[in-house]
Amino acid sequence: MNIEARDLTRSFRRRRAVAGVDLETGPGVYGLLGPNGAGKTTLLRMLATVIPPSAGTLRLLGRDPAEHGPRREIRRRLGYLPQDLGYYSGFTVVEFVEYIALLKDMPPRLVPRAVASAVEEVGLGDRARSRLRSLSGGMLRRVGIAQAIVNGPELLLLDEPTAGLDPEQRVQFRALMRRMGERATVVVSTHLVEDVGAACDRVGLMAGGRLVFTGTPDELSARGTDAGAGDAPLERGYSAVLAEART
Repeated sequence: MNIEARDLTRSFRRRRAVAGVDLETGPGVYGLLGPNGAGKTTLLRMLATVIPPSAGTLRLLGRDPAEHGPRREIRRRLGYLPQDLGYYSGFTVVEFVEYIALLKDMPPRLVPRAVASAVEEVGLGDRARSRLRSLSGGMLRRVGIAQAIVNGPELLLLDEPTAGLDPEQRVQFRALMRRMGERATVVVSTHLVEDVGAACDRVGLMAGGRLVFTGTPDELSARGTDAGAGDAPLERGYSAVLAEART
């Protein structure tokens, strides 16, 4: 398993953002759903080794991220798109993705081809030499996806990756996720239930810092009723599980 979490908890002063999450997953695409404030971003930041857990145990790619050496190796082998991507606005698309590739300790001889491939994957080949300051919000999000996949990660963590993408780009992104999930573990946090239904093998639903549902998209759909809130079966299942969690 590429992710093994047991009773994973993260607190900020008196607030518990993640409260005892158990998660185990290997290759494939895992969708993480939940309302604002549910703990999704905090969970992803722990999985990305940005912040340590307050309690519980975590192993990533068979290693303990609490130890310096294993943590460094994990970071070489993962890709992470945070909700807010920091960048140098004067960099071109290629320069920025190349910079991230080098930070991940990719062999320099492999970087040019890997960067070109990642930029093409997100449909920015024609803007490869454009300065980041000149790009739209949707294009910047695609640059963020490119830097996350440039090293061919075994563990790919994406926080709201489709924010700012138009419908055609979202369809292309779903196809990219499915391709990545054939050999890697992809965890994607999103508010867009339809993206989960179209691209994810499994789904987890967070509420109040806890995972209140784990299963397949079809199993989540089955939790809903025709009279429930939502226009599609998956939305109705989502609403039903959230309602149960709040009672």
